[in-house]
Amino acid sequence: MLTGNALRQSFLDYFVARHHTQVRSSSLVPENDPTLLFTNAGMVQFKSVFLGQERLPFTRATSAQKCLRISGKHNDLEAVGRDTYHHTFFEMLGNWSFGDYYKEEAIGWAWDLLTREWRLPKERLWTTVYLDDDEAERLWIKVAGIPTERILRFGQKENFWEMGETGPCGPCSEIHLDRGLEACDRKMVKGHRCLVNGDCARFIELWNLVFIQYNRNDQGSLQDLPAKHVDTGMGMERITAVLQGVLSNYDIDYMRDLIRTTEDLAAKKYGESAEQDLSFGVIADHARAVAFLIADGVVPSNEGRGYVLRRLLRRAARHGRPIGPPLQRRLGRRLDFEAPRAHHRLCLGAG
Repeated sequence: MLTGNALRQSFLDYFVARHHTQVRSSSLVPENDPTLLFTNAGMVQFKSVFLGQERLPFTRATSAQKCLRISGKHNDLEAVGRDTYHHTFFEMLGNWSFGDYYKEEAIGWAWDLLTREWRLPKERLWTTVYLDDDEAERLWIKVAGIPTERILRFGQKENFWEMGETGPCGPCSEIHLDRGLEACDRKMVKGHRCLVNGDCARFIELWNLVFIQYNRNDQGSLQDLPAKHVDTGMGMERITAVLQGVLSNYDIDYMRDLIRTTEDLAAKKYGESAEQDLSFGVIADHARAVAFLIADGVVPSNEGRGYVLRRLLRRAARHGRPIGPPLQRRLGRRLDFEAPRAHHRLCLGAG
């Protein structure tokens, strides 16, 4: 089985071999950017490059970026534990072009990595493009050989990516995997249909290829950037679940290590009930978020980032109740010290 650590390295090695410079994950606290409370995507540290305000000594990059989506335009807090594939804290695997290659190379490498290197079945992959992006559709047919019936068009909500209310943005093309009817969490709901960008877990988004060509200004208008760029992002937890053959992100190797810590504290077992499993998931997710926030200098307080951290700690502690008194008594004292340690050992690549 490919471990999470091995998968991360496999991704980075693939793009380094294609002349990308491997860069370290930036902090969860964005530098010199008052528009964002937390780093929510891999492209945040390159914002000034996209805007033409900074030049780097390289034009291609790859990284495994630690991200937090708990505020502003991107907020997945309420989905945590309730589905199998959203998190507040996660790692984003990405590759970037700063005015170098564009759509054809980005699409070609994404398809090659998924289908040749990682051997995902081509016939189960679907792609989406922005409403008027005829070029991306033609390239998916040319480069990947995807039939037109598996290339779908969506509008602003699904296929136009923006890091926040302002900043670099552009149309995007997503790759989705059909995991089969067994992955659907709504198959017993009358009238339900499994669809790409639908409301069930059967079709899972794996990778988002963003074609950065605009800047949204303070007035909400789009302005052309000096050059066109590529910004891709793939949730490491999702692709790890796919390659490890499990349907839930909470069943991948390093998440199960965290859950085992909670099992030991609670004297309960993951998998015994849906209510308990939701709480196991929330505690695991929030423990990771808390650990990396503290590592990046955020401490509990009554405002700003510190208040978010404080809310996460409280929310995790509340989810100790369905699991049992042993955990509830100990969680407040040990959550931010015990459970994250296992994840720190496993996620050195995100540091």
